[in-house]
Amino acid sequence: MDLKSNHTSPVLTDTAPMSNSRLGIHSAIRPYPTNGPAFSSNLFLTIPRKKSGILDDVRSSLFDTMKSSSPTHNMLTKESSTETALSDSDLAYRHWLLKYPSALASFEQIAKNAKGKRIALFLDYDGTLSPIVDNPDQAYMSDTMRAAVSNVAKYFPTAIISGRSRDKVYEFVGLNELYYAGSHGMDIMGPVRPFSSDYKNCIRSTDKQGKEVNLFQPASEFLPMIEEVFRSLVEITKDIVGAKVENNKFCVSVHYRNVEEKSWSTLGDYVNDILKQYPRLRLTHGRKVLEVRPILAWDKGKAVEFLLESLGLMNSDEILPIYVGDDRTDEDAFKVLREANRGYGIIVSSVSKESDAFYSLRDPSEVSQDPFLNFTSTSCHGIPQDPGEMEEEKHDTLTFEYGVV
Repeated sequence: MDLKSNHTSPVLTDTAPMSNSRLGIHSAIRPYPTNGPAFSSNLFLTIPRKKSGILDDVRSSLFDTMKSSSPTHNMLTKESSTETALSDSDLAYRHWLLKYPSALASFEQIAKNAKGKRIALFLDYDGTLSPIVDNPDQAYMSDTMRAAVSNVAKYFPTAIISGRSRDKVYEFVGLNELYYAGSHGMDIMGPVRPFSSDYKNCIRSTDKQGKEVNLFQPASEFLPMIEEVFRSLVEITKDIVGAKVENNKFCVSVHYRNVEEKSWSTLGDYVNDILKQYPRLRLTHGRKVLEVRPILAWDKGKAVEFLLESLGLMNSDEILPIYVGDDRTDEDAFKVLREANRGYGIIVSSVSKESDAFYSLRDPSEVSQDPFLNFTSTSCHGIPQDPGEMEEEKHDTLTFEYGVV
């Protein structure tokens, strides 16, 4: 089937709203509404044809979008007042913390709300478990972070949902006890369970240890197209110094962190020129990265819902999902938890920005200090103490009983 067209491709940042879920926390605790639009099983977004002149508007605004999606700290000159600049920055961040309190400082409140509930933990990778680095191939997580994630997975079902390919993020993390979702949730490997007819692209497979798993790839038909776009982008950007094109299986990432700002507009034009041929692909933005993705009503929020259903935790008032992430694509997961009045989103950011998250952490070093990641069998009351009992009951019956932490 020929998937190309001469029509221009849309540039989108938002996807369709998510389904409402049963409440995980009493509505009195959460200051936002519980009702939301119903979920449609049709995964494909309906995108109107572009009118003439729209592409010019997209081109003219792309450079500004690239800058706004890649915030940088103000550079101080000899003439500027360091004390004043730092004071202004600190003031803005402290004001922001009033709306998005520190998850570290708020742990007692979170733990009280989690009393008697089973926690499911979802984590982004880049900027959350690992620092943002110049070379995306060297975004390694620290040994301390790996130990913390490995530890929490002993007590709570834990998944990593990343924009990277699933195989790549697994290579970075290297922990078998986690669940992994790559390509912004378009490539999920989860436990074997029966699913509703909404998940038509779910097949039985095996993981690297030979264990039987469910493999869900809702964008599987786009794979040849993504491969083609990847090769085209590598070729067209090869003369832009510092540009790096990354194949993340069901999406393509064009990194411009190491590209001089004067070349950003040219790079954006190149990407748009390629996308004109693919009306079923869209362009989104991250932290100094342009991402080419299928036009599909699937994102990290949908991935959270899929994994909860995979674990048999979707329709239970006793589940408390927690999602920790730092980038725009994580907002889809934050939005699912907020609109369903269920669980907490925690945004990782050292700068103030609007979010659907509920709490915040400043950077990956604070993530590694989060009490949930450093959870131990003596942290709270009511946790099975015998190792055999723990292995048998983890991920199924473990509840959180708030005590002295």
